[in-house]
Amino acid sequence: MEEKYRVAGYVKLAKLWERTGEEAICYHHGYFRSKYEGNEKMQLVDVYVDITGQKETRKRPEMVRLLADCLKDKINCISTQTKAYLAANNREFFYLLHFLFSRKPETEIVTEDKNYHINTIENHENQREALRSMVADYVKLNPADYSDWEMQLMREINKIHE
Repeated sequence: MEEKYRVAGYVKLAKLWERTGEEAICYHHGYFRSKYEGNEKMQLVDVYVDITGQKETRKRPEMVRLLADCLKDKINCISTQTKAYLAANNREFFYLLHFLFSRKPETEIVTEDKNYHINTIENHENQREALRSMVADYVKLNPADYSDWEMQLMREINKIHE
């Protein structure tokens, strides 16, 4: 039997959700549980919900915890309703994907976006390779900036292990 993908559900909500944070967190846990319940290829491992106004990946505690779990090979697929939950801007999005794709094994990404749906597992039209190439080209524009971004992120990840 083939091993199931170990899935993390991820959501980033705006700071205005803080007042009803527990309710929102419960909702998203239920959403991802029902989405993957009975799925033969994917097993939900955990749900990570950030409620913050922070745009930087390293400043979102649940994203940092999720990435730490990816590095520990606890998670090998990130599922999110929209790619906008993954990153607030192109720089953060491309750097995050570069970070995930440069580790072995690579972490898969699945989104539910209507127009720009990402699914590196099914890899329609070589989407994984196209994303990898686009991300590499972006990082090549300023490799020192990416190195600094990764170093700051790793500092936050290492704090979890302390």
